[in-house]
Amino acid sequence: MPRQTDIRLVFQRRLKQARQGHQLSQKELGIRTGLDAFVASTRINRYEQGVHEPDMAMVERMAVALDVPTAYLLTTDDRLARMILAFDRLPTAKKDDLLRMLESDNS
Repeated sequence: MPRQTDIRLVFQRRLKQARQGHQLSQKELGIRTGLDAFVASTRINRYEQGVHEPDMAMVERMAVALDVPTAYLLTTDDRLARMILAFDRLPTAKKDDLLRMLESDNS
């Protein structure tokens, strides 16, 4: 039986990678999600370290602040995460074309 990936560890890693990829400090990300400046850095650090788990509303706010789809932060499949990011960055017409191609391949 394949080993299951812990979604919490994946979330922590992706959150940190996305934040660093946008060159944001933990405080800056926290402030962008609506946290008070005095607790922003500590709260994001605790999410990245797994000390605390954010609720889904906070996960969504972090995704918006990082300009990534929420699904990217949560999927345990690394290839799927890369596809989610790539798909999200495509123009709508190309997304539609790609979906039609993928759906026709699975028919």
